Amino acid sequence: METLDKFDLAILQELQSDGRLTNAELAQRVGLSAAPCWRRVRALEEAGYIKGYRAVLDRDKLGLGVLAFVRLDADRNSGALTRQMEQAIRAIPEVVSCHYISGSGTFELQVVSRDLHHFSAFAREVLLNLPNVKDLHTSFSLGEVKDAGALPLPHMLEKSIRSPEPARH
Repeated sequence: METLDKFDLAILQELQSDGRLTNAELAQRVGLSAAPCWRRVRALEEAGYIKGYRAVLDRDKLGLGVLAFVRLDADRNSGALTRQMEQAIRAIPEVVSCHYISGSGTFELQVVSRDLHHFSAFAREVLLNLPNVKDLHTSFSLGEVKDAGALPLPHMLEKSIRSPEPARH
């Protein structure tokens, strides 16, 4: 599956909006019958366009009212030390997202915590004790404007407008 057609893109868009759609509902929304829609979803999964399905939880209702953005600075940037940091960061449940960044800093983390007291203890006891950490800088979210929105797909239509293959319908 090298290129995506308008049906594939419609499937991806609909599943981003609601991953719990039944195949019949999805097929109706994208203008296909059930069997070809199911085959396309399976092909998109196998090709890696769809990485998985999960529930989006409300962190406030779960008692995780603090969202912190933490920039970790490495003491030294070598391949082995960076891999050690990555491995250690992946193992921390409170770190919900981590990016290797350019500019100042090495990693940008999104960390959830119950409150500022718990975050402070977590930062001192966990983050500062990660391998090769030189320093950390923290900013706190004062409110969410947009959270984990769907990926924009219109550029894919511009790139590969083609008619669908008859065998895939």
